[in-house]
Amino acid sequence: MSGAYDEREAFAAFLLRMRQRGIGSKQLFAAIESTPRGNFVPGQWHDALWSEGMLPIECGEAIEGIDLQATVLAALDLAPGQRVLEIGGGSGFTGALLGRLSGRVLSVERYKTLAELARRRLEALGIDNVVVRHADGSKPLASEGPFDRIVVWAAFDSHPRSFVEMLSTGGVMVAAVGPGDGEQVLTKLAKVGSRFEREDIGKV
Repeated sequence: MSGAYDEREAFAAFLLRMRQRGIGSKQLFAAIESTPRGNFVPGQWHDALWSEGMLPIECGEAIEGIDLQATVLAALDLAPGQRVLEIGGGSGFTGALLGRLSGRVLSVERYKTLAELARRRLEALGIDNVVVRHADGSKPLASEGPFDRIVVWAAFDSHPRSFVEMLSTGGVMVAAVGPGDGEQVLTKLAKVGSRFEREDIGKV
């Protein structure tokens, strides 16, 4: 994809893949289309912006493929006014989408360089309802919450109860669960009263 036409074609192919999976949120697609993904990915990978695979970013980390990102955001069922926690903010791309689709977003990133770059990118786009914090997201944020939505871009070995308990009633969390060296399942956990309902979305 060396030109604008090619990128439009690749974006259209992405939309088609999503619709084939039953994902057709106009709000989600509009947020993705209005957020320049190329601003969040190093230039040498721009020919794969709309591919399914992960792409390298700074600090030896990677940005998830657009298909997985869209699948996760669709599962969150975001709405204006919601308070959202993102663990593993990375480049800031999904933080930008969360900001466009919800209310106030707290995005936690363990790498200082990534956190600072994400802040700059969000500021450049005029997205001011996302707070990027440099912190260890593996530990629950005792002074924060509750949140209406939580998304974790990392895997838990088992049911992440300490994080799920940070959800408000009716809240939803999406995260991968499974051994770090084995198969993991993308899981949607919904808080219903004092219990949690689990829905497995698919293998990751």
